[in-house]
Amino acid sequence: MKNNYQPYFDLAELIAKYLRNELTDQEKKELEQWLGANTRNRELFTKLTDEAIVSQQLEIFSASEKDGAWQRIAADTGFKKEGTNPARKRSLYQYAAAVFILLAAGATINHYFFKKEDKKPLAHHQTDLMPGGNKATLTLADGSKVVLDDAKHGKIATQRNVDIDKTQNGQVVYQVENKAEEASKPDAINAVAMNTLTTPRGGQYEVVLPDGTRAWLNAASSLTFPTEFTGNERKVELTGEAYFEVAKNAAKPFFVKTADQTVEVLGTHFNINSYADEKAIKTTLLEGSVKVTEDAGNTIIKLQPGQQAVKTTRGISIIWNADIDEAMAWKNGKFLFRNTDLRTIMRQLSRWYDVDVEYQGVVIERHYLGRISRNVPVSQVFQILRTSGLNFIIDGRKIIVKS
Repeated sequence: MKNNYQPYFDLAELIAKYLRNELTDQEKKELEQWLGANTRNRELFTKLTDEAIVSQQLEIFSASEKDGAWQRIAADTGFKKEGTNPARKRSLYQYAAAVFILLAAGATINHYFFKKEDKKPLAHHQTDLMPGGNKATLTLADGSKVVLDDAKHGKIATQRNVDIDKTQNGQVVYQVENKAEEASKPDAINAVAMNTLTTPRGGQYEVVLPDGTRAWLNAASSLTFPTEFTGNERKVELTGEAYFEVAKNAAKPFFVKTADQTVEVLGTHFNINSYADEKAIKTTLLEGSVKVTEDAGNTIIKLQPGQQAVKTTRGISIIWNADIDEAMAWKNGKFLFRNTDLRTIMRQLSRWYDVDVEYQGVVIERHYLGRISRNVPVSQVFQILRTSGLNFIIDGRKIIVKS
């Protein structure tokens, strides 16, 4: 590949990997440096990470121009022309190719992407902050830790008769082997081993538990569970937020213990938000049924699909028509604000972008409406908030909110 096309190739590959949450730490640094270089780079990045815009610009970019560009580019790069339509469900290679043809076309990018350049800044900031990704640490029964974002795919540990694997899709999977042999061991030898999966701020992760239950952890969360579910129940402990798809087993109910309540299920899909800095613990049911028990008052509430249990210091109440989209937005890769107050929004940004938040001046409490991908730099989220007249300053790993 000739040097004149190498920068375009590198940038296209970084953008495609970013969209698939596959950037290495070094690649994240490279992308952050490029974004921090100037406003124009950030504006270009915003457009090139929007599939609708990329599709539109490829259509505007006439067939003759595309063919001419490919004749100039393909000989030097080895890129094939197949798969450059972003309207298709694409692989990493296909999206990189689509972005690359627009970048490598040279001056045309200025005409098509910047012909109506907006001079108004998105927000006041020194640089930008990249979103989180698949990051977690697994603490084994002996206290040893495995940093999952650094671990290679394949088997990462073995705990007695349980293999722990990391898949190429970014999951941790527990596989129980030789169940009959394990069950025959004396109880003292067969004691349950506990593991804990912990996500940092700016991290999320999926785990497949030994019974086949799948759990997705949001940022700044932890899930403690046994390497094998023995006895007549399945019990895990959660801090933070997680979405569960519980494997059905009527003979062995599944329990999720949080700080102030316990949720019991047989087989169902539900989300629990139990962050310590939120005003309530929210359990939202999508499918099946669950029982929510308040530990202190021993209050029991049974939920049906579409309902949400809200646990506060005053007890548990039910929202009969819960906002499922809002509860599941994080799992679906979105921020969704529906009459959401500023401080709640900033707590979400703090967890996902791994930053502290400081308020300066008299910040009037406002409520906001908006929807945006979680896979964008934080400056794009500021667009939803900027109409209130607030200023956002990024100082290292801190966001300063000023009135």
